[in-house]
Amino acid sequence: MRGQLQELEGHNAAELDAAADLVHRVLERDGLVYAAGSGHSLALVLETFYRAGGLACVYPVFHPALLPLAGGQASTLLERAGGLADTLLAQASPGEGDAAFIFSNSGVNPFPVELAKGFRRAGTPVVAVVSVPHMRQAPARAGVRLGELADHVIDTRVPYGDAAYPAGGSDTGALSSLASVYAWNLLLARLADRAKESGIELPLWTSANVEGGERRNADLFARYRSRIPVL
Repeated sequence: MRGQLQELEGHNAAELDAAADLVHRVLERDGLVYAAGSGHSLALVLETFYRAGGLACVYPVFHPALLPLAGGQASTLLERAGGLADTLLAQASPGEGDAAFIFSNSGVNPFPVELAKGFRRAGTPVVAVVSVPHMRQAPARAGVRLGELADHVIDTRVPYGDAAYPAGGSDTGALSSLASVYAWNLLLARLADRAKESGIELPLWTSANVEGGERRNADLFARYRSRIPVL
């Protein structure tokens, strides 16, 4: 697992820089960062949304039925069905001054693919966080793969099938969540460096369990709640 993360970091250096530049421009224009996924990729959407040290301008695009806890097999069937993405995007109203991150280990199911198409129609740049090795081998259930629609592709380098242990005959140790969280935090670190250089104050949540945290967060609620209703 440690080796996998090292490979991810080195392989994606240029794309992480580009994605950080994109988010920096979004913040300069007071735009939003949309985060989307389905199945276990919803764990990555949760990682981006309303957490200490995270961006307050993140708008999560999701439906509760896509969460495996709402029904494991049902969530798989729903992400393979068409039409839901357009409904969710109509509610979110993304635009040219925003950016979208779509998390999907395989990048082949209709839900993430249709999300990418919808964001592109809205003029919103798309960053796919996906396993390119898995995406190349999985059947393209939507006729096109997520990576083909994205402006930037952050390749988690997760092996086909996700499981990574033992080496050479993998049965367990799924890596997609760990790798995607690491990629997101690498991006946030780059963004923090860029913000420091440009003088932009990042809209970052503070833990509500530290002194003054709730007071600092109150300003962010006031700033974003009308644009991100789930806050």
